[in-house]
Amino acid sequence: MTQPPRTSDEIRSAFLAFFQERGHLLLPGWPLVPIGDPTSLFTSAGMQQFKPNFLGEAPPPAPRVTTVQPCFRTTDIEEVGDYSHLTMFEMLGNFSFGDYFKEGAIQMAWELLTGVFRIDPERLYVTIFLTDEEAYAAWRAIGVPHERIHRCDEDKNYWFSFPNGTPGASGPLGPDSEIYFDMTPEAGPVTTNVAYDDRFLEIWNLVFMELYQAPDGTRSELPAKNIDTGSGLERLACALQGKRSVYETDIFLPILEEAAA
Repeated sequence: MTQPPRTSDEIRSAFLAFFQERGHLLLPGWPLVPIGDPTSLFTSAGMQQFKPNFLGEAPPPAPRVTTVQPCFRTTDIEEVGDYSHLTMFEMLGNFSFGDYFKEGAIQMAWELLTGVFRIDPERLYVTIFLTDEEAYAAWRAIGVPHERIHRCDEDKNYWFSFPNGTPGASGPLGPDSEIYFDMTPEAGPVTTNVAYDDRFLEIWNLVFMELYQAPDGTRSELPAKNIDTGSGLERLACALQGKRSVYETDIFLPILEEAAA
């Protein structure tokens, strides 16, 4: 049996190959300074280049797309310095424009994590939006136990393509489902919501992009039900390489060792 992907280069290649084999068009990521998007100084998510496609303002490049997007995220600045948050990182993503939706996104994510990367399912937990019974049913259908599916409110399990709470802000949004990796299973039974416990590392966010919020705050359905997912390469490497911090992975450790020499 071949060894599962472990180096950051292997993880990136395996992710893209997995989705290309399932009909996704591989596209390059956007520049760090976004093109034609005055709402953002930097590209902070893989979906930014696809905003017009989600909004129905332009036809998508393909029904299914996969990318690797370099991201610069200043909104996380207060958390940078812990074991998982970075100002700049690589986001691995798969996108569906009116093609597959919640069930398909969940099935493929689980297959990649447990089949290709061979992560022990016992170390994986998921969160869903409070009232998202469709996502709950999809996770249960692939065998995730009820007690490993935790519900959160809009603060944790809703994704906004704009600063939530800013008056007049608008754009696509939707409920999401996040996948968490148990960093210390030896700590014993889980008694907390994984979204609020540093024992768990979020490694993938599946966004069900189906709504649009207007400047006045009202929400309506987008022209199609879409999927926008993002998985941080550095976090995946942390989980797959058995490290306690993203800075201990093969992405950062050689740089830190050379700087310390």
